[in-house]
Amino acid sequence: MSTSPDRRTPRVVTLAVTSGKGGVGKTNVVVNLAVGLARLRNRVAILDADFGLGNVDVLLGLAPEGHLGHVLAGDRTIEEIVVEGPHGVRIVPASSGLRQLTALTSQHWRRLSDGLVSLAEDLDFLLIDTAAGISDNVIELLLTSERVLIVTSPEPTAVVDAYAMVKILTATDPTAEIGVLVNGVRDTSEADLVFRQLDVAAGRFLHRQLRYYGFVTNDPAVRDSVIVQRPVMDHMPQSPASRCFRILASRIAGLSPLGGSGLRLVRRLGPAGEEESGTEAPQCA
Repeated sequence: MSTSPDRRTPRVVTLAVTSGKGGVGKTNVVVNLAVGLARLRNRVAILDADFGLGNVDVLLGLAPEGHLGHVLAGDRTIEEIVVEGPHGVRIVPASSGLRQLTALTSQHWRRLSDGLVSLAEDLDFLLIDTAAGISDNVIELLLTSERVLIVTSPEPTAVVDAYAMVKILTATDPTAEIGVLVNGVRDTSEADLVFRQLDVAAGRFLHRQLRYYGFVTNDPAVRDSVIVQRPVMDHMPQSPASRCFRILASRIAGLSPLGGSGLRLVRRLGPAGEEESGTEAPQCA
């Protein structure tokens, strides 16, 4: 006799989106990917994990009354601070200007983990928008997410920093699934070149392969949408960038949770900081 799946085990795909270098459009990618997934009738949430300098709510013109700092302090639950964005996307807003949240304690991590497990019970996709760079908070989130998507640009400094992120993740967890999205490119050839540079270097020096999630073209509509605080997919749905985001969303929508349950959200840390036991995409054309 077959057994029915455990209803308490959510099958959510967790994707942490990061960048070695700031200014490559990472948060814009997260917001538009979330909108694209929601348009495909998925239940989507964004965790703004730039804990001290969050801006997902700003990008969407939202005015949340609470933020993640209240959850980490134990004053509110995640459900109490979630705000609804376009197309029903749920936003977990971060705080802005709270320096103490740039280095989380083990108690903070436990509260965040508990909140995310609860939130994930009603989700298909959880997108985690990390801070730029390689702080402990960022690496912790990346290593405990099912999949990692590194957003880079054609600038040499961005490519070098993206490779540095791949190197750090691989050294800590060689099995981590790492993908690359090239943002702000002129055409397919430029995107292919950037990805090949990263993939060849990863293969030669790190003995691993990267997954290519595609690219988003350089499009003035993106800047215009930021100014009016709307996703470009809503502000200018027929623009070249919107077309790329739709293709990206359709490919991400085909992913399944890794390891069965999809509950590999945030590592739980014990009082001394030790870990506790707990719970392919071609280019945009």
